[in-house]
Amino acid sequence: MTTGQLLALVASGESEMLEFKETTGTRREAAKTVCAFLNQQGGQVLFGVTPAGIVVGQQVSERTIEELSAKLRQIDPLAFPTVERVPLSGDREIILVSTDQGISRPYTYRGSAYRRVGNTTLKMSADEYNRILLERVHKEQRWENQPAAGWSVDDLDMVEIRNTVAEAVRIGRLDEPPSREPVDLLRGLGLLQDGVLLRAAAVLFGKEERLGIEIPQCKLRVARFRGIDKMEFLDNRKFLGNAFSLLSHAERFLRDSLPIAARFEPDRIQRIDEPLYPPLATREALANALCHRDYSIHSGGSIGVAIYADRLEVTSPGSLHFGMTPENLFEPHASKPWNPLIAHTFYRRGIIEERGVGTLKMAELVNEAGLPPLEIEDAGSWVAVRFRHGQFVPQQLTGSRAIKRQEAILSLLDRADDGLALREIRAQLGPHTNERRLREDLAILKGRGLIATIGHGRSARWKCSKKVAPT
Repeated sequence: MTTGQLLALVASGESEMLEFKETTGTRREAAKTVCAFLNQQGGQVLFGVTPAGIVVGQQVSERTIEELSAKLRQIDPLAFPTVERVPLSGDREIILVSTDQGISRPYTYRGSAYRRVGNTTLKMSADEYNRILLERVHKEQRWENQPAAGWSVDDLDMVEIRNTVAEAVRIGRLDEPPSREPVDLLRGLGLLQDGVLLRAAAVLFGKEERLGIEIPQCKLRVARFRGIDKMEFLDNRKFLGNAFSLLSHAERFLRDSLPIAARFEPDRIQRIDEPLYPPLATREALANALCHRDYSIHSGGSIGVAIYADRLEVTSPGSLHFGMTPENLFEPHASKPWNPLIAHTFYRRGIIEERGVGTLKMAELVNEAGLPPLEIEDAGSWVAVRFRHGQFVPQQLTGSRAIKRQEAILSLLDRADDGLALREIRAQLGPHTNERRLREDLAILKGRGLIATIGHGRSARWKCSKKVAPT
């Protein structure tokens, strides 16, 4: 570093990545700061600069450098910051200690870990230390890259594997494999190492029966509620299967359960009918949940999809990692998936992007749809992505089967002057009518003002609204 560059650096002032020390007599405090730099984004310590930013320099000998280096060697794991001498006028010099972010975080100095807050070095909390330690171990030994003990290719869905590879090749995200043999396909996806299947392969392509016994956390729970809380269910189901099948189940549930939203735009007479929430945004949320969730959580380790009267929530077990916060996710950020093998397979299949733009894309789609801002919550043990529907008015369910069922119910009630009890409606619709779904359809029709109930409990009768006498 030249003297001019040094003076420009000093002029920038102390910060989260720069600290001034007047002499190497403060080398112990400086070592704590270097430890903090290693734990964060790196930084520089300048010896020979006062806290006020005045360059004074100091006399530097070989012993000076040895004593400073001895303190830096007390950082654990061993780090190798750069120590540079910058000459000033006369016999005085500046010592510049520089380091990048460490690759073996968290680092400690004499048994304590440190972090930077502004231009101050502080002891790191136990929770933050443990989080960074978990992330370090995770890079080397993740749940997903461990052997799937006892699993073989026969336990995997070969149709899904071939579909994934074919689509990846088609869109240019995977080279043509040497053959279509299962072993070659899995090796090309990085899911087979030294002839051993990894857990990621089981999560992505495992057959339901084997997953249910050995990896029961590969589960999806879907629910629909009448109001804005969990007091009354309209639908409540769970599915077990590999990641691609769970994504398919979740999307089908949303198609069958979410209403169509109607809105009007200025200068347009025609009503605009479209899905209540942007399908591309909800798909991104579902895929992110499957890729970023913590698969090591067994109890309560399912993906959740919940539809309320005012919102849709997609939840996944675990928390945000690598220092990410919900706020960071709405800014440009690097892609750091918790399960890179699983995420990369989703990327190759064309389901997600790899550049850390998923949440930005969701937020943009939600904004374009005229909805309230997308919400992300990290509760520590789970992460939720929340869509709200604002001023949209629900009209009718998507899915022709649901519409036909409701039309059949309306037709029955229209012909019954005295109305029909639930058991009578079910009997006339046929012996295979699902009671839970019938109750859901009745609730939807009532919510749309098309039918009403007379009486309560078992004696309640359902009528078309036009046949209900005004009170």
